Amino acid sequence: MSRILKALLLLNLVLLTVLVFAFPNLMVGPGKLVPGHKALETDCFACHSAFTGVSPAKCASCHKPADIGRRTTQGQPIVKPRTATPFHQQLSQADCTACHSDHAGVKRYARPGRFNHGLLDAATRNTCQSCHKAPADALHAQLTGNCLQCHTQAAWTPANFEHRKYFALDRDHTAACVTCHASNDYSRYTCYGCHEHSVANIRRKHIEEGVSAFDNCVQCHRSANKHDIQGGEGGGEGKGRKGHDDD
Repeated sequence: MSRILKALLLLNLVLLTVLVFAFPNLMVGPGKLVPGHKALETDCFACHSAFTGVSPAKCASCHKPADIGRRTTQGQPIVKPRTATPFHQQLSQADCTACHSDHAGVKRYARPGRFNHGLLDAATRNTCQSCHKAPADALHAQLTGNCLQCHTQAAWTPANFEHRKYFALDRDHTAACVTCHASNDYSRYTCYGCHEHSVANIRRKHIEEGVSAFDNCVQCHRSANKHDIQGGEGGGEGKGRKGHDDD
């Protein structure tokens, strides 16, 4: 009896194996394909390889890397809004499944994956404008590049920089960004972009206060209010002490 049972189990296992390879869309398919791949609904091996999953090489056999985002698989030009920019040509490696999942199935309810900027080549990865249109607001209109000084590649919002944390801008400090941040480098600043501020003008009063780091203004000054002075060198415990005139 045990031999018969083992034979039946083995037969069922063989039958299931045959069915999996003969009708994978019915046996193991996670769900319907996206409309663009509807014609491949019953042809799993058009994209999948046995035991190894989806092969980028098979994707490229239909989706030519040079044409992705520009032409259909039939060679017809793709008409998109002007803001859409092909970027697959700048990928440093072929890993289609890192961003794409063509089955609806259970993945329909899963959180969509984020695009991994690490897949781009170094030149494109560090030049946001090669794919993204720059914002047109008053602040960004002054800026050229260097997006990564305030934003991360994981998410555009929120930006990781808040000017008020370092220096609160007011009606007397509404100059163009380049006035304080030369060469479009927002990791550095200078307060000597205005004629009122120079080492000669501030030296005497600052020396009296024991301050010699004339290039590190925001260590003490966090706003234009001369009475709101943070403790700096030579007066490290002087937070809240009365300020001095800079002229």
